[in-house]
Amino acid sequence: MLENLLWIAVALMLVSAVSPKKARTGKLIGGAGWGFFSVHWLYQPVYYAGINDYFNVVLTILLAIFCIFVAYMMAVREYIHDENVNSKVSVDVTHMATAATAIGSLMYFPFAQMQSMDVWLISIVTDHTVWALQLLGYPAVLTSWDIINLNEYSVRIVLACTAIESIALFTGLILSVRAPAIRLVSAFLVSVPVIYVLNIARNVFVTVAYAGQWFGPNSFEIAHHFVAKAGSVIALLIIAYMVLKILPELIELIDGLREMGTEQLQIIFNRISGKQ
Repeated sequence: MLENLLWIAVALMLVSAVSPKKARTGKLIGGAGWGFFSVHWLYQPVYYAGINDYFNVVLTILLAIFCIFVAYMMAVREYIHDENVNSKVSVDVTHMATAATAIGSLMYFPFAQMQSMDVWLISIVTDHTVWALQLLGYPAVLTSWDIINLNEYSVRIVLACTAIESIALFTGLILSVRAPAIRLVSAFLVSVPVIYVLNIARNVFVTVAYAGQWFGPNSFEIAHHFVAKAGSVIALLIIAYMVLKILPELIELIDGLREMGTEQLQIIFNRISGKQ
């Protein structure tokens, strides 16, 4: 049932993305898509809490709130009340955000939902990780299509270890921008290939740290959940900065979303305080 809601959400957002920017019907369709999408994210914190990944617990809750916010802006503000909430920026914020999300989702969710795609991607990343370990002189071996063994310690590569989420995110953002092809290609090259290579390095670090027991009995948890996670965040921030330098249109999207959020919070505050 949840998988069906996910694909319905993506389909609705795609329809909205290809609709004319100012079409009110497209706003309603997009709002419905974001609403269904929020349901998907609301189910994810339970899963991540079960594996003690509290970073993603917080992240998925924030994503669900963001989806509900955009759904409200598109379906209520822009469709029902026909208000121009993007008047201060030169891009249609909700239209661009919907296009970016639809493209990114189409790239990510086939791997998350289809076993054949999942196995294919994980196998490639596992092979590349073993190759990198051996290149660095570590006697790592494959004991299964998704398991790496080093010094009698085994590490399983899962979908989250492939960086497909970040790759899909940047791909969706880049392809949602209307810009000269040379800038789009440049933004792609400084993000997607770099993310993939850095992710292989991340997998190598976690495997070596665990196999060498660098941080004691909890080496895997510390290396994976804390050190590697912090490194990934820093790397993504640097890559995002480089992409924004190449595609300043994305800054307009961010500014537009910020202005929308600030405006809506002010409206809520005014209503609570009795000013409206």
